Amino acid sequence: MPKFVHIDISADDPQRAVDFYSRVFGWAAQKLDGPMPYWLIRTTPATEDGFTINAGVAKREQPWQTTTPTIEVASADDYAARIEGEGGSIIQPKTLIPDVGYLVSFRDTEGNVFAILEPVESNPFVPH
Repeated sequence: MPKFVHIDISADDPQRAVDFYSRVFGWAAQKLDGPMPYWLIRTTPATEDGFTINAGVAKREQPWQTTTPTIEVASADDYAARIEGEGGSIIQPKTLIPDVGYLVSFRDTEGNVFAILEPVESNPFVPH
């Protein structure tokens, strides 16, 4: 069953946002290597089954980017079709994030923005 696995936080100044969450909530942040600056935030320890919801901070690039809950799915294509079939709309089509997975951003029927993620096998952040 699909589950929430990540919350993406967009920021005009990602370092300022990371500093804020670290100071206020004590969350540990780790800057990842990659083509764009991105910080992974661990908010809780993993449960016995390895499950945890974490977050990340990246620079806001589009006006619709605010806070985006991410749902893990088995197939980004299948769920994108379901989303559109039920009246939702795709904002950002399926995009490969290397070593993470295929991401699709969408609006639900109420205008809320979410993302779905089909993780790749090499994703170190999702238990397999």
